[in-house]
Amino acid sequence: MQSWLLIFCLVYVYQVRNYSPPPSINNSIKMEVGIEDCLHIEFEYNKSNLHRYHLKDVIIGKIYFLLVRIKIKNMDLEIRRRESTGSGANTHVETETLAKYELMDGAPVRGESIPIRLFLSPYELTPTHRNINNKFSVKYYLNLVLVDEEDRRYFKQQEITIYRLQDS
Repeated sequence: MQSWLLIFCLVYVYQVRNYSPPPSINNSIKMEVGIEDCLHIEFEYNKSNLHRYHLKDVIIGKIYFLLVRIKIKNMDLEIRRRESTGSGANTHVETETLAKYELMDGAPVRGESIPIRLFLSPYELTPTHRNINNKFSVKYYLNLVLVDEEDRRYFKQQEITIYRLQDS
């Protein structure tokens, strides 16, 4: 007589979502970029409370040129993700440019302003995670990059926090 052994395996798929409440204060903030006596620009954007944006948010702002004495070829706004894994001497950091948005092509003049509207929904962003079990973190940065006619690059980075809104 043959004995049959049946093995059952149950697989459960689950998903965890952590929601964050929207921030309460919403004023604009200014980030200044400059080279002494050559260039002074001001980047004003709409979220100042810890620079928090939800996954489907829009970055709205304006760039003002206060002093321009070098010839700028172009200006880009980048969204960068920096992932770090491990701890101590075994930390591995990987930075990836997720979006590159050309703001300007050509030389600006003093007093000129450029409006910005960058939608986050087309990009595959995840919420910001800080120091999970001292082993893992995901951070996002807005990187404003200026390139002059001699291909020198000037940049200013601002960390932003990405969070997930509760579905309504």
